[in-house]
Amino acid sequence: MSTEFNDRLANSHGDRAQIWIVGSREQVNHIISEMYVKEMIAERSQFSPLVPSPFAQGKYMSVLIR
Repeated sequence: MSTEFNDRLANSHGDRAQIWIVGSREQVNHIISEMYVKEMIAERSQFSPLVPSPFAQGKYMSVLIR
């Protein structure tokens, strides 16, 4: 995992919920875009950067912290 992702994940966010999206690069980007269009999120920067998934080879992931 990237250092930036580890830093974001290690931050204490109290009781904030996290949404993890895991899939192919295209699937993850599509879901993030869909959530933005449907106004489920205010801006795409609420997601962590797209990184290779450490537990699913060949997959990517992003985390939304609300």
